Amino acid sequence: MTKAIIGKKIGMTQIFDEATNKVIPLTVVEAGPCVVVQKKTVENDGYSAVQLGFGDLREKLANKPVKGHFAKADAPLKRTLKEFRLEGADAMEVGAILKADTFEVGDIVDVCGTSKGKGFQGTIKKNNQHSLKETHGTGPVHRQAGSMGACSSPSRIFKGKKLAGHMGAEKVTIQNLEIVKIDAENNLIAIKGAIPGPKNGIVTICDCVKKKA
Repeated sequence: MTKAIIGKKIGMTQIFDEATNKVIPLTVVEAGPCVVVQKKTVENDGYSAVQLGFGDLREKLANKPVKGHFAKADAPLKRTLKEFRLEGADAMEVGAILKADTFEVGDIVDVCGTSKGKGFQGTIKKNNQHSLKETHGTGPVHRQAGSMGACSSPSRIFKGKKLAGHMGAEKVTIQNLEIVKIDAENNLIAIKGAIPGPKNGIVTICDCVKKKA
């Protein structure tokens, strides 16, 4: 990957494309400004990468190790730190600022974020299973899981069976999204389609890994 940035999901909107006479759904992301806090090199760390910081952090919320980490880079305190293995990492300097104009209109990107947490959910909502019959003595619960398998052999439930449990709040990546508009002055990027996470959720935008043919 050659370009990457950390951002905050603002929300969704839409624009009208006069060329195709279609409405295009957009997700607006506040991308940057991000500061290069640390640079990893092959000589010292075995690989080349840069660590980016995003979102201001009050000094009273940072402990001494965190303050020392940012002081070494002579950078302001940031709330979010993420590392990216960029091809041009060696040419970047500690303290450099990355803004929304890092990307261009028409770029195809991958957006990664944490999905909305749904709490503990049953098999119907979580795994898209169908409910039981609601007549002839099936109740009192019609949305519970049905048969778990044979009783005498193997006398257990196999690992990996789709059951009720915690849903959401996991890392999700949406690939091959197009950047439609960039507001460099306000550090805003409009991406075609939906991206993971709630409003004000932290996301990362980077070059797409699998380009469409």
